[in-house]
Amino acid sequence: MTTGGKPKPFKFGVNMIVPESRAAWVGKCRKAEDLGFDVVGAADHIGMAPPFPALVLAAEVTERVRLNTFVINTAFYNPVLLARDVTGTDQFTEGRLELGLGAGYVKSEFEAAGMEFPPAGRRVDHLEHTIKELKRLYADEAHKPETVQKPGPPLMIAGRGDRLLGLAAEHADIIGFTGTKAVPDGGALAPDDADGIAERVDFVRGKLNGRDVELNLLPHFVAVVEDRQKGLENLRELVKGQLSGDQLAVLPTALVGTHEQIAEQLLAHRERYGFSYFTVLEHNMEALAPVIELLRAP
Repeated sequence: MTTGGKPKPFKFGVNMIVPESRAAWVGKCRKAEDLGFDVVGAADHIGMAPPFPALVLAAEVTERVRLNTFVINTAFYNPVLLARDVTGTDQFTEGRLELGLGAGYVKSEFEAAGMEFPPAGRRVDHLEHTIKELKRLYADEAHKPETVQKPGPPLMIAGRGDRLLGLAAEHADIIGFTGTKAVPDGGALAPDDADGIAERVDFVRGKLNGRDVELNLLPHFVAVVEDRQKGLENLRELVKGQLSGDQLAVLPTALVGTHEQIAEQLLAHRERYGFSYFTVLEHNMEALAPVIELLRAP
């Protein structure tokens, strides 16, 4: 995020969430690179591909893309063991790792793992401890494996709450915004409106103390359609009236319209919020690819 002057160039990631065969994983990682994406991400949820092995495999079959954990549920990890996975993955990907961390939020996954679902404050405590332990171990010359990137892989922290975003403003190179409302801890996520997202961005701006970071957003909805109004009406039905048509029309997590219209939306969102790094889920990968080409055209 720049504090003035020229905006950051766009960066586009795709988050892989479908666990299939080795051949399918290889194929979609290669496709993401061929389509112009900058980052291939692996989610960290039960029932999905294990993120670190998945990213090592992605590195083996691609040449250019960065590899991102989007994002590690730190509540599931001992920080010292996580450091081994992070440094080893950075080594095996030859310095292409981008480490995404979060506090964890899916209560049912803790239950499936037979683990306590700690209160949000304790989960953020563990995230903070993890960040500090990783930095300590990166700096320890005796720690093996050793990272290729110094002082360590770029750090993304993603979440919504004040304390978590405060940690992100202090430590992260990339800050990931969820675009969701505040809900009871462990409750179902719901999309926030544009003003709510702007408030979260402004909160972070007030905590950065001059630090230059990237701002990331995961668009929940991508619909490439010739009739944008009709696409917005369909989306309003999908979200069951949680947001009005006017709200959806300016929502940065809803990219709706022709490729040209979506490109204009992304330019506007970068101007208003500072978002320059957008990540889509894998089922939206091919739909967004022509937009990437439009935004990079000379």
